[in-house]
Amino acid sequence: MITLLHLLPVQQVSFHMIVMWIIAFILLYLAVYRGFEPLLLVPIAFGALIANLPTHGMVNLPIDGRPGGLFYYISKGITWEIFPPLIFLGVGALSDFGPLIANPRTLLLGAAAQLGICVTFIAAVLLGFSPHQAASISIIGGADGPVAIFTSNKLAPELIGPIAISAYLYISLVPLIQPPIMRILTSKQERRIRMKSLRKVSRREKLLFCLIIIIAGAFIVPDASPLIFMLMLGNFLRECGVTERLSHAAQNEIINVITIFLGVCVGITMKGEQFLNAETLKIVFIGAIAFGISTAGGILMAKLMNRINPKNPINPLIGAAGVSAVPMSARIVQMEGQREDKNNYLLMHAMGPNVAGVIGTAVIAGYFIAKLTR
Repeated sequence: MITLLHLLPVQQVSFHMIVMWIIAFILLYLAVYRGFEPLLLVPIAFGALIANLPTHGMVNLPIDGRPGGLFYYISKGITWEIFPPLIFLGVGALSDFGPLIANPRTLLLGAAAQLGICVTFIAAVLLGFSPHQAASISIIGGADGPVAIFTSNKLAPELIGPIAISAYLYISLVPLIQPPIMRILTSKQERRIRMKSLRKVSRREKLLFCLIIIIAGAFIVPDASPLIFMLMLGNFLRECGVTERLSHAAQNEIINVITIFLGVCVGITMKGEQFLNAETLKIVFIGAIAFGISTAGGILMAKLMNRINPKNPINPLIGAAGVSAVPMSARIVQMEGQREDKNNYLLMHAMGPNVAGVIGTAVIAGYFIAKLTR
């Protein structure tokens, strides 16, 4: 570190820069050595490093006819709302909506898991954030990074950095955050509930589902249409059976390239002077609460549904998968279920509320955008 400081012009080095270098190195450590969401934390860390170095030709604006820096143009993918919908294209191509279609009541679990978003919005306003900022922060509770970035860009672009970092950190910490909440809110008997096998969903049903959601989304939440459309387009490519190459590209090359650009561009917003403040700490704190409440909301809804219809019980653990961390939350549900019963297979059941949570978070984001920008 001392050698590096000697190599740089003294007047360009500040305390904020040094702290941000440390934060970037911590993010790299968490990603590389602890495996916390490495596909996004590595690009974000590099972007944060670039933003806090005296670089030329990287982030500078175009002046006097001279072109701007490389990431001045790449970052337009966020400001012009290109990257998050393209990420959703890949998510759609990677997702199976069959469990949700086979068991439509799991849609309620995905909706209930959005409780954290609503509670967090109120909490953020009470902590002094504007409604626009509070709405952006609250999306962290949905555990959906692209939606959080999409919403922040529209409502509070000055907070994209801390909101994205909080969202992806908590997504990566799903294996640590969710299991204790699951165990506290459920009994051993509930965790051992075996659910009925899901019926086989036809290709026609899956294709019609995509088209119906696109049309309904356009009428109900038009501001979220880019996300919903790309999500369903990706899934349609996956399920129609005649666009295998396009589906493969969406699942691999497209989502991988966009993930790199999205992560670096988020990191570039993390300039020390704007990032290191009390607001960032508040966002990180609120995000943790939001994620916990969302997890609890899905579980408690499942327990309520069992009281209403005890003849066809739901294992309450799958309610925790109502957050949008696809498919990580569903896998955690499977692991927790098998801790109590090794022959209990909950993964496919959990995928229903998991993909419902993706749709639900996008719908709430669209509602916030519509109400706060008009």
